[in-house]
Amino acid sequence: MTPPSVEYGLLSPMLIVLGIAVVGVLVEAFAPRAARYPSQMVLAIGGQIGALAAVTTQWLQLNSSGRVAVVGAVAVDRPALFLQGTLLLIGLLATLLIGQRIPSGGLAAFTPQASSVPGSVAEKDADSAGAVQTEVFPLAMFALAGMMLFGVADDLLALFVGLEVLSLPLYLMCALARRRRLMSQEASLKYFLLGAFSSAFFLYGIALLYGYAGTLSLTGIASASGSHAMALVGIALLSVGLLFKVGAAPFHSWVPDVYQGAPTPITAYMAAATKIAAFGALLRVFYVALPALATDWRPVLSAVSVLTMAVGTLIAIAQNEVKRMLAYSSVAHTGFILTGVVALNSAGLSGSLFYLFAYGFSTLGAFAVVSVVRESAGDEENDLRRWAGLGRRYPFIGVVFALFLLAFAGIPLTSGFVSKFAVFKAAAVGGAPELVVIGVIASAVAAYFYVRVIVLMFFTEAPEDAPVVQVGALSRAMIVLTAVVTLLLGAVPQPLLNLVDSAGQFVR
Repeated sequence: MTPPSVEYGLLSPMLIVLGIAVVGVLVEAFAPRAARYPSQMVLAIGGQIGALAAVTTQWLQLNSSGRVAVVGAVAVDRPALFLQGTLLLIGLLATLLIGQRIPSGGLAAFTPQASSVPGSVAEKDADSAGAVQTEVFPLAMFALAGMMLFGVADDLLALFVGLEVLSLPLYLMCALARRRRLMSQEASLKYFLLGAFSSAFFLYGIALLYGYAGTLSLTGIASASGSHAMALVGIALLSVGLLFKVGAAPFHSWVPDVYQGAPTPITAYMAAATKIAAFGALLRVFYVALPALATDWRPVLSAVSVLTMAVGTLIAIAQNEVKRMLAYSSVAHTGFILTGVVALNSAGLSGSLFYLFAYGFSTLGAFAVVSVVRESAGDEENDLRRWAGLGRRYPFIGVVFALFLLAFAGIPLTSGFVSKFAVFKAAAVGGAPELVVIGVIASAVAAYFYVRVIVLMFFTEAPEDAPVVQVGALSRAMIVLTAVVTLLLGAVPQPLLNLVDSAGQFVR
């Protein structure tokens, strides 16, 4: 029996992240409490930088055709490396947000609510190092490793493993909030139950596609000629799991509740990184395994795109809570990115990659701003009406949040405009001009609720006992970096456009 070959060099970015996650678990188990926070921060940041260096090295050494590893289970091509690099950059910035400290000395969102009674037990717990839940760092690394695998899996079994590895840590991370604990645990339970339900559909779809093709390989499925009916049912069930992860309608019901209930740093991490990984998997499945069946799935995916844009845009208008508004905004953006998937051409692939990169940074920055706006008692202020006058009282926060909102709206000279133009152009060339028309209309309607927030922040009087802004050094650095990227991708997008153009072909 010949053992399968494992190309450890090609897998090095994922192995580095997994190794850091395992070491982080050992730190939690054996390190003194006072040493856990600095140790976990150094491990997480250093490990992700090392993995990013490995991705960069592979990109420079890889030829345009790409390679497959682990007996065809993992694809190492330009789109895969671009997605992994984007996830690592997002993960680095999310680590800064997760690790931000608040004046009480703990991690924001991961310390208990201290009692107002001086000397109380709760107050002592809040000030103690042991109250900080540093286990969030190894959990984030496990989730990141799963995301990196999910977007590069070249067979259905590896795809399912990546889905579970990224999902299970996220279920736990959603429940880690020590403030508003009941809401956080409710969000975690909803996410777990609905995620498990969608995973069952996903697994059943894998079984049917295996029955259709006799193989789990994506390229093998592309060349198979089994039962057409079995293939269509398998595609439908597999798509349920993938569309659930990207938050597309009608599988989006978990998004607003989980985004609202989870700690804001975790919400930011999920909103940016999970969407990137899930769309990476979605693009690879439809572009590599299913192009021969495009006449069957393209009309359905087009209808899902239209429904997602409509649901996200229209329901966001009625929201009065910041995180729920951003959640439905995320749903609408899922519909926009799906237009690039429906295009089924190299422009659609490269446009989707650009959109995911730009949207990831803007989303992280927007949620970072949300995390620093707090009530006088220290809790995050999520009521939009109480954000009135915030831009005049805190110009830096107001201007930066307005920039992110304008990017979401697709205003020129922001990354959002170039992103939407790229996927809409690809859809028009790919024979789906109706999606472009609907997307432009949805973008115009969405601009209303984004501009409404800007008007509220700068042209409305502040309420009594208005919220305050508590910005730590790490969160400030993260907000500035994401704002700079959002501006640069709008003003000077060509370098990244050239990069995604060179990543516009999957290995087959």
